[in-house]
Amino acid sequence: MGYDYALVHLTYTLPPALLLTAIYFPLTTRLDLYKLSFLITVAVLSTIPWDSYLIRTNIWSYPPNAVLGPTIWQIPIEEVFFFVIQTYNTTLLYLLFSKPVLHSVYLAKEDKATKDGKKWQYIKFAGQALFGLAVKKGIDYIRAEGPKTYLGLILVWASPFLFMLWSLAYQFLVRLPLTNTVLPIAVPTLYLWAVDTLALKRGTWVIEQGTKTGWELWPGLEAEEAIFFFLTNCLIVFGLVAFDNAVAILNTFPIHFRKVPALPSPALLVKALLLPAGTYDDDRILGLQQSVDRLRAKSRSFYLASSTFQGRLRIDLVILYSFCRVADDLIDNAASPAEAKTWVKKLRNFLDLSYGGDMKTEKGEIIRGSDKNRGAATLFAVQNFPQDAFLTLLLLPVDRLSKEPLTELLNGFEMDLSFTPTNPTGPIKSEPDLDLYGARVAGTVALLCIQLVLYHHPLPSGSPTSPAVEAQTKRLMAAGHHMGIALQYTNIARDLALDAVASPQPRCYLPPSWLKKEKLSPESFLSNLVACSSSHAQDPGFFQKKLGRLRGKLLERGFEFYRKSRDVVEELPREARAPMRVAVESYMQIARELRKEQGLVGNVGKVGKMGRATVPRWKRAWVAWRALVGPGSRGRGN
Repeated sequence: MGYDYALVHLTYTLPPALLLTAIYFPLTTRLDLYKLSFLITVAVLSTIPWDSYLIRTNIWSYPPNAVLGPTIWQIPIEEVFFFVIQTYNTTLLYLLFSKPVLHSVYLAKEDKATKDGKKWQYIKFAGQALFGLAVKKGIDYIRAEGPKTYLGLILVWASPFLFMLWSLAYQFLVRLPLTNTVLPIAVPTLYLWAVDTLALKRGTWVIEQGTKTGWELWPGLEAEEAIFFFLTNCLIVFGLVAFDNAVAILNTFPIHFRKVPALPSPALLVKALLLPAGTYDDDRILGLQQSVDRLRAKSRSFYLASSTFQGRLRIDLVILYSFCRVADDLIDNAASPAEAKTWVKKLRNFLDLSYGGDMKTEKGEIIRGSDKNRGAATLFAVQNFPQDAFLTLLLLPVDRLSKEPLTELLNGFEMDLSFTPTNPTGPIKSEPDLDLYGARVAGTVALLCIQLVLYHHPLPSGSPTSPAVEAQTKRLMAAGHHMGIALQYTNIARDLALDAVASPQPRCYLPPSWLKKEKLSPESFLSNLVACSSSHAQDPGFFQKKLGRLRGKLLERGFEFYRKSRDVVEELPREARAPMRVAVESYMQIARELRKEQGLVGNVGKVGKMGRATVPRWKRAWVAWRALVGPGSRGRGN
């Protein structure tokens, strides 16, 4: 009896496990736990017979003075635990790296008649040939009964699994970012190589002479051991990628899988992986890719927050945000006010057709306006919107969203068109006008987000029509509406300098009564703001004090709405509660940083593209992590 092997775990495998657990714990979902349990079970059950055979045939051994004594099929209990802890650590590392990724965008349709389709077939065959050859070489080495026996046993054991996983998930294994594939393999492999070197030198486990090549990767590390740890980490990551590939297929294509359980069965996962790639909806995939790119470019805060949502809810939220950005960009980037108004009109027409443009064919068949193939809204979008916009419009989940908030959003965009050279405050004549503007351009979006949450995760307290559920739903909708207004106040406070140089017309969202108290007119405020931004102001310090007070009023008004609604977030269904907290707190952190630097035109932390205020990436991640931990970790007094 000895403690050497147990000390290896206490010293080298458990500390990283505890660290990874502490980091990832707030991000953990039921699906993650299911995935982890599934992988550990497969790893243990598939490795025990092989490891037991190696011990019984004296390929390797464990000195009695290095292990505690209890065994399973002659395998020391510490070795069995190694199967568990290696899978656990590699899985957590993979989950951590892959959390920001929306896996749906890495699917690809395969049409065997096209060049791309043939390319995928070549890629699939190349991987299969590689792993098939590895099996063949392994069999040859075992039959030779020489110094390559151990290497042959490794190849014969690992390669068939890799062959199968590659055949099922080769698209994902090739297309996913290297941080999702190479890194989760390389990091634990290098670490375990170092641990194995120390263990071999100490004699914690021993590879017997006559069945090993004697080659070393570096002094003390047998080549077979290096290959073993590399292939086992490949097996773990390949398995995780295949699992995520299956879940992505289930979530991305409701036409093939109408309902997806929170924890899909192994049979359903295999069914998804066996769905021919030629049946994938490539328009949907491309639309999602465009939506994610738009989200990443336009809102780093919401991009970070969206990664904490799951499944089809995450997809719907990304599409909703993309729709809002498409509409905003079409109007903001219009060459003239007349063109901007034309885009608003087209967007209204699209919504009208989506929600009420049903058609009846000669055969009496009813075609819904939102039908993705033949609907009136589809035809209108294709004919009237740019290619990088109409796919997002077609993906908008109108069956899960009310029309009224979307219409109000367009009303908010129309308010932006009211700004003119002779009317720099546009429709903002009072504080209630500013509240109305925030309600239309942001409160509506937050309300739509709540609608999607409640669609995918209904309130658990009974029938949707029960008085208690109706009351809670109204409370959540109102809170979401208020929270959206809070975020818009933050947005206005952040972008005062940008709005002052907006094209084609500068905008001042501050009510004239606020400006009057600072002895400023809208025109003088805008001109001073532009001068300060370009360092040409005659007395920038004097104006910045006024700017600080005005920005402070915006922020305080935003925090008033925030405080009204933040506690109601905790009434959301459990699956969306923490992610929604992340979405809110990530954005409100901009307000907190602005409040620290009131009066500075230079914005928050650092200045990003086009002078937009940003919060450093590390701080955004920290705020998100704290928000996931719980509501008690929010900023004090906020």
